[in-house]
Amino acid sequence: MKVLVLYVNSFAYEAKIKNLEDAPPPGEASEIKDAIVAFIQIEETDEEKDVLSREKKLVNHLKWTARKNETQRVVLHSFAHLSESKASSTFTKDIFDAAQKRLENAGYEVSQTPFGYFLDLKIDAPGSSLARIWASL
Repeated sequence: MKVLVLYVNSFAYEAKIKNLEDAPPPGEASEIKDAIVAFIQIEETDEEKDVLSREKKLVNHLKWTARKNETQRVVLHSFAHLSESKASSTFTKDIFDAAQKRLENAGYEVSQTPFGYFLDLKIDAPGSSLARIWASL
């Protein structure tokens, strides 16, 4: 799993092109302020482990990053451009849903960008220390 986390003053998105045939309707465009946005690529080798173990590793990293940036808001964004290896869309979505539930149970405000769509993005990210963190989990 590869993860690029950005702390953002604001992050806005709008679904533009459906790229997974069975993707549900994308919902409305949205904007989130004062949050960390996690660009996440679940890799094929992650499927050798169970969802719980991969989700737990991801959540621990996101909680640490959120604490360092003093925010309780997290956005999960599937970004299949951090590695050449890709897990199945079903496995990836299962990890996202499990991570969202665990983070919400810990008091975080969590959202996911529309899964299965290319999005128009607007990102306002400060250039401070720990505002951009890349990890291979």
